[in-house]
Formats: sequence, C-alpha cells, structure tokens
Amino acid sequence: MGRALKIDESIHYGLIDDRDVFMLISTVREGIKYTLFQSIADKSPFSTSEWSSYLHLSERTFQRYRKEQRKFDPLHSEKILEITLVYNKGIAVFGDKDNFDAWLEAKNIALGGIRPKELLDSTFGIGLMRDELTRIEHGVLA
Repeated sequence: MGRALKIDESIHYGLIDDRDVFMLISTVREGIKYTLFQSIADKSPFSTSEWSSYLHLSERTFQRYRKEQRKFDPLHSEKILEITLVYNKGIAVFGDKDNFDAWLEAKNIALGGIRPKELLDSTFGIGLMRDELTRIEHGVLA
C-alpha cells in the first residue's frame, strides 16, 4: 500500500481520478506539494480566496505555503483531491469545462437554491455535489 501517486507539476489535470484509491490514499498521507496544488488551482475556476475557504486556511497561510514550497497536511491534501475529482466528474458529465463552470456559478434549486461551488468547503457538500452530478449524468433531474 505504500506506493504514492507520482504527481509532478506537469500532470494533466484530467488524469487524477478515483480508479486507484490506494494511490490516492498514499498521496494524501504523503501530502500534496504546493507546486502541484498550484497547477491544479491554475486549471480550476476557483480563486485563491475560494480555495482558502474550501480548505479552511487563511490567504496568508497560502502565501507562506507558496513561499516555503511546503506540502499540505493530509486533511488539506485530501480535500484538494476530492475537489479535483468532483471537478473532473463535472467536466465529464457536462462534456465541457465552460458549461460546468457556468453550472458551478448558477443558483441551483436541487441544491437548496445555492451555487454548487458553495458546497466545496465540506466533505458532505462535495458528496452532495457528486450525487447531483450522478443524477444529471443519468438524466434524473429534480
């Protein structure tokens, strides 16, 4: 089980998926380097302020991580991967990054009238979003 997911700054964003759960677990335990996080963040529609909110870290802490090129602890690493996985699933379901990004921004009646991206700050919210994407994928609309 000790194999870590070998990820560097040049990884293609779409290659992180949940097919190899043990590699994901190992990566979480090892911690995600700031450089990898930055490459993920650059390909997402989320601002540093939003990432800060999702990970429950201050923007100042983000600046320190960047300056010191630190690794995120396991809890933050796991949240980064969870958000990445749900984001990749959304792009796959919508067939297009721009369409999914627009869905993330629009208030959603099925999700209690909030914007889907507002759910990314908790594992429960990420799970709810994943469930909603699965319903959309299978044509079950609320």
